[in-house]
Amino acid sequence: MDRAQKEQVVEELGQIFESSGVVVVARYEGMTVAEMQDLRAQMREAGGSVRVAKNRLAKIALEGSPASSIASYLTGMTVLAFSEDPVAAAKVADAYAKTNDKFVILGGAMGETALDPAGVKFHTQKDEGHPPGLRERLPGKGPDPGEESAQGQRCPAHSELSL
Repeated sequence: MDRAQKEQVVEELGQIFESSGVVVVARYEGMTVAEMQDLRAQMREAGGSVRVAKNRLAKIALEGSPASSIASYLTGMTVLAFSEDPVAAAKVADAYAKTNDKFVILGGAMGETALDPAGVKFHTQKDEGHPPGLRERLPGKGPDPGEESAQGQRCPAHSELSL
């Protein structure tokens, strides 16, 4: 790959990191070509894409992007799964990881929000009976003081503040 090709790959990856609602990084060591084609087909069906790129080029493309938090995951044989929809790629990657032990989710990003593997899984639960707004929160974060919870109750911290 010559310098011009590398620059083009960095530009393409930069556009992916800027425009994607979610980017998931996974290890794919030991997967067959057929398994990778299956993953690509499932991702395409959900409106996402899969990209294997040189880690060094991906790290260059990440510099200054909202998803820069995933740079630490880019070691070894990694694949990027991404979609404009903030849930589609995470949902497909999570489901695929359950059926193929060679596909291991390392983490990801939703804009500037870094996701560990549990965070990726958490964001796959869209439209599964959760209260509105829950998906946007990080796991373990409750309502802000004074904010109503999903049950319409005020946050306990609010009542403590209004002594």
